[in-house]
Amino acid sequence: MELRQLRYFVTVVEEAGFTRAAERLHLAQPGLSAQIRQLERELGQPLLDRTGRTVRPTEVGEAVLPFARAALAAVDGVRQTVEEFTGLLRGRVAVGLVPGTLAHPFDLAGMLADFHDAHPQVEVTLTEDTSDRMLAALRGGELDLAVIGVAQQEPPPGVGLQVVVDEPLVAAAVPAHPLVAGHDGATAVPPAALRGHRLLSLPRGTGLRTVLDRLCAEAGFRPHIAFEAAAPDALARLAARGLGVAVLPRPRTAPGLRTLRIADPRARGRVALAWRTDGPMSPAARELLGRLRKGMTGAGLGTLP
Repeated sequence: MELRQLRYFVTVVEEAGFTRAAERLHLAQPGLSAQIRQLERELGQPLLDRTGRTVRPTEVGEAVLPFARAALAAVDGVRQTVEEFTGLLRGRVAVGLVPGTLAHPFDLAGMLADFHDAHPQVEVTLTEDTSDRMLAALRGGELDLAVIGVAQQEPPPGVGLQVVVDEPLVAAAVPAHPLVAGHDGATAVPPAALRGHRLLSLPRGTGLRTVLDRLCAEAGFRPHIAFEAAAPDALARLAARGLGVAVLPRPRTAPGLRTLRIADPRARGRVALAWRTDGPMSPAARELLGRLRKGMTGAGLGTLP
């Protein structure tokens, strides 16, 4: 039995088929199938059920799977431990971002560039998604780090958070809009004032949208979301064309818009650096996390307990 055969077996199970597994492993499918059959002959039992449309583990395969994963994790742990002692950083770090993160003044792009200069053998992958999906990917080990929007005061179980943006939410619209007409920038309106207006918001699964939905529900109504966009800047542009009231963190510049603060202490737009606290972290991910936490401290507001 060879370690690579266990890796092949686990990959076929995860991909539910030989074709996708071969692509992921950069192998020819016949060679992959031959290695799995050799493993099955050595163990004396079929590990995979190939009769259906998707490949599934047999009862024996289900029993073997956790041991195969544990063996692979142990070998990875040995390699990571040696690399920590030698100071050699290799591997891959997967980072998730809410849209617009790279344009923020805390200069994530610059921090990533500095990390790459110091550790050119580490591959960093960036993906954008909603905060809820990235949080799930973080817990599942698909992401190592993430910059997410947060709606809650306490971090989710097993996740550490360092808040890097905490701004009041505002309602922004063209000056002639009934919600803002006659008000100056110092005016604040309660969440109930949003009732009946066409609202522009981030999509479901984002921290800001969760806050908006919760405030409106507590005020006794469901918000009328006319447009959704992935980033606050896009919402501001839509509002400037008269398409509705954008609910967004206090904009630094909002040409053509008048903004009113939403008068509720929970109406905050928070963005946080997130990492897993109850699972293993590779040396490369741990090094990048340390750099990001240090680099974001000046823009941040501390770590949630």
